Amino acid sequence: MRVLVACEYSGRVRDAFLDRGHDAWSCDLLPTESTRGPHYQGDIKDILYDGWDLLIAHPPCTFLASSGSRWLYHPDDKHLPVEGRRPHPLYPNRKKDRQDAIDFFMMLWNAPIPHIAVENPVGVMSSVLRKPDQIVHPWQFGEEVSKATCLWLKNLPKLKPTKIVGKGEIVTLSSGKKIPAWYSNAPSGTKEERQKARSRTFKGMAEAMAEQWSNLENTY
Repeated sequence: MRVLVACEYSGRVRDAFLDRGHDAWSCDLLPTESTRGPHYQGDIKDILYDGWDLLIAHPPCTFLASSGSRWLYHPDDKHLPVEGRRPHPLYPNRKKDRQDAIDFFMMLWNAPIPHIAVENPVGVMSSVLRKPDQIVHPWQFGEEVSKATCLWLKNLPKLKPTKIVGKGEIVTLSSGKKIPAWYSNAPSGTKEERQKARSRTFKGMAEAMAEQWSNLENTY
């Protein structure tokens, strides 16, 4: 089976499929962290239409996640209807950025590939496309981490948990907000380095995808 893992620099999902004998490739604008398997560094559109059997896509969530909605409009305009609000002064192009992210997500979803899974956190795609087929966490796949991961599936079965463990530690920030400890403990460094650390697919989930989506018929 020919497998394309879009927007993946870690190589974790790609390598899990390689271990099961598939012709699996990853693609990202960044170089791959794992040199075990083939990786196309460049625009996904360059190879998206090359006859894949399965697409697993991780489109950037910066402008799609619900947590980013507060940056769409001017904070002084909360009392106004949405259509009357001004752009946020710090992010005047945020609305266009969100639409571009939606268009990119939909390009992946509508690709001419028989089996497709698109992953993202809870966000705007639940209303733009539809609610996800399932929401999973790494703690369902052997890793004590809470991270709500939405999966939109086309001709694929839902992932079945492989090993239920603890949900992981929750920490309280000085603001009073509670977040998972793994997210809070992301390596210090640049914003881009922290984003990379927080976006890697957890290994247990990658293994579950490769194990459960390795033997697919043309339809499901």
